[in-house]
Amino acid sequence: MDTMTRNRIRGCAVGAAVGDALGMPLEGSWRQPADRLVREMRAGRLPAGTITDDTEMALALAESLLAHRPLDPADLAKRFVAWFRAGPDDIGNQTYAVLARIAVGESWEQAVAAVQRRWPESAGNGSVMRCWPVALAYWDDSDARQPGQRLETLLADSRLQSQVTHPHADCMAGSAFVNAAIYYLLHGTPPADAIAQALETVEMPEPLRRVIAAAPHQKRADLANSGWVRHTLESAVWGLLNTDTFEEALVQVVNLGGDADSAGAVVGALAGAAYGLEAIPLRWREALRAEWPLGSGRIWRVDDFIALADALASCSKPFESPCT
Repeated sequence: MDTMTRNRIRGCAVGAAVGDALGMPLEGSWRQPADRLVREMRAGRLPAGTITDDTEMALALAESLLAHRPLDPADLAKRFVAWFRAGPDDIGNQTYAVLARIAVGESWEQAVAAVQRRWPESAGNGSVMRCWPVALAYWDDSDARQPGQRLETLLADSRLQSQVTHPHADCMAGSAFVNAAIYYLLHGTPPADAIAQALETVEMPEPLRRVIAAAPHQKRADLANSGWVRHTLESAVWGLLNTDTFEEALVQVVNLGGDADSAGAVVGALAGAAYGLEAIPLRWREALRAEWPLGSGRIWRVDDFIALADALASCSKPFESPCT
């Protein structure tokens, strides 16, 4: 692995966490005025620099991938339930409904099917906000048995991790799209081309495709940035393709308010993969903090996220073996 690729891989993991933390105090707020954008870590419901459920669920996904490849959805569900039982500060409605059923003995398949029958149109962003570890675990196709094999597995596991809690077609396709874009960015593809290639690669409902394709041309005032998966992807792609630095991409997106931490996590993963770890402002990296596992008292700092990114990247070799 060359230095730039390693820098991008680390940037993806740290960028997602930083985006989550920068957006945390702006979650639920109105869009910030363009001349008074928040550019520093601030305290909100949590101390400044603290991650939320977006990154906590990503860490559970990462640990599942380190133990099982291809992804074992039963193992992932077990890890999500352990996190759920530890009492996270925040949790999405769909995720709560599914994990509460698994926690009392239902299989993940039974639980998610029951919740989706109740809310068939539910298409929140709870799986796209956490999906980036899959891209890091399958970034390297160089020694796969067949060309494109890892990209195919990346797409399959991206959809599968979504299916555990968010089986709506938009959610599964959105997760595959984000990770395909990260895959191309990690290989040095310019952001606009990476988004275009991801759109070509991933099968998705046509309305979702139109939203993503049109995102770069949207006006800031027209971006809703709600918890709907289409809005999150729209904001993240808009931010990535209308800026040319990691910092500006993140600042523009989290200041849209609404579901600022989730949109921040998604654009942070994308921009981190595009620009690399060293493009992430040092002041943000130094402020980053996370208790993981939840309730353990162990505090993660930026070096822990870097170590996780390196471990996931090492997962790409050899294929189909645990990384423990």
